[in-house]
Amino acid sequence: MTAEGMTSISVSYEVRRQLNTLRTLSGYKSVNEFLNDLVRAHKITKMSGEIDTLRERMKDVADVEVEHLVDRLNLSPFQV
Repeated sequence: MTAEGMTSISVSYEVRRQLNTLRTLSGYKSVNEFLNDLVRAHKITKMSGEIDTLRERMKDVADVEVEHLVDRLNLSPFQV
């Protein structure tokens, strides 16, 4: 995207041009609408990954034997 010798202003124009191109190709009415949808999609993807991690951890917790856990807690130096 950036070439040697490009100033910050020319980079800004290049980024704006590319955003407008992506906006047009995707059928959005404004760059803001396009960016909002892009950010929303990114957040949803990130949350989906976190939900999968939580499901795996919940499954690990569900597989713990209660008796073993109680025995381990009884070995604790702190009062339970």
